[in-house]
Amino acid sequence: MRLVVIMSRVVLAVAGTWLFLCVMIAFPALLPAWWEHYLISPASVSLWLIAMLVSPFAVCWRLRRWIAR
Repeated sequence: MRLVVIMSRVVLAVAGTWLFLCVMIAFPALLPAWWEHYLISPASVSLWLIAMLVSPFAVCWRLRRWIAR
């Protein structure tokens, strides 16, 4: 049972991180049109994709005490 709680907290942390990153990439559509050129450039999209891979590990490491509780 304890393993189920730990795994559910990990899934919650990863899903929350990905949801936050997806919301952040969606915000440029709400900004003025001339900002979109800078925020949705190939470099920033590449950095966003790297963040989608690396951030869940960083969040799980940061929240490791809460996850292990």
